[in-house]
Amino acid sequence: MTVKIFDTPEVQDFIKTVAGFDKAGGNDRAKQIVHRLVSDLFKLIDDFDVTEEEYWAGVNLLNALGSQTQFGLLSPGLGFDHFLDMRQDAIDAEAKRTGGTPRTIEGPLYVAGAPEDEGFARLDDGQDNNGETMWLTGQVRDVNGTPIAGAKVEIWHANSKGCYSFFDPSQSEYNLRRTIYADSDGRYTARSIIPSGYGVPEGAPTDVVLKSLGRHGERPAHIHYFVSAPGHQHLTTQINLAGDPYTFDDFAFATREELVVPAERIEDPAEIAKRDLDGPFSHVVFDVELAPTDAAELQCATPAHGPKKTSRILPAS
Repeated sequence: MTVKIFDTPEVQDFIKTVAGFDKAGGNDRAKQIVHRLVSDLFKLIDDFDVTEEEYWAGVNLLNALGSQTQFGLLSPGLGFDHFLDMRQDAIDAEAKRTGGTPRTIEGPLYVAGAPEDEGFARLDDGQDNNGETMWLTGQVRDVNGTPIAGAKVEIWHANSKGCYSFFDPSQSEYNLRRTIYADSDGRYTARSIIPSGYGVPEGAPTDVVLKSLGRHGERPAHIHYFVSAPGHQHLTTQINLAGDPYTFDDFAFATREELVVPAERIEDPAEIAKRDLDGPFSHVVFDVELAPTDAAELQCATPAHGPKKTSRILPAS
């Protein structure tokens, strides 16, 4: 089809009206963003000759994503979360903020308000009989290698079925979620279980989108972190456990080479006894380096991470 109407004065004037350019009220930034968004979508419809059937199928898919609160799940799948990280990396580079452990996506399953502990915490509630015990340790340092005493380390991860507490009603509140304040040497220790990766629910709207692109919706076993300390840039990151079949094929594009960490299985009775465990365990070590900053707004999480127990999607399982 050769009909193209996007560049006509009628359409261009119409887009300005849709965006409220002819109205005194409203938010100027919102108007500019909506104008750009509607313009790009109108041009897409024109350029790809999108049919009414295709358009309404898209609307129905958006309705389904909204009704199942899966926009937060589709967002990393379409690369938006990773793109935001790429932009922030570029912003840091331009501002000459260098060093520190690499950031990677937060994901949509953070819940604020987890219990707090000093130096050591047990993350799991002992109810997951399929989970192998994990001993998770690390040290928080500055870019010069100096330990940061009292650094705030927030950790959250899935259980052995790939499910997260708060979203999975079978788990206790704040299971596998803790905040640990590092000791005087900047060290933190957590007892937990090895998490499982998870997949986008079969047949869910996110799955429909990914399959239309010939892609899967699988995530590897991973552990999320927020790490912060006064005078240092807040870090949002996660580690992927080495050896998972999806470690380097993560549908959410969260894998970074520096953040792939092995889980070393320990069977030495002396090491087991030292930790007062009942049997073999896996030892995971993740040291964190925080970059310096005097900017207060860079020392804490973004405003999206409010104090309430909220998140952006339903369970991924």
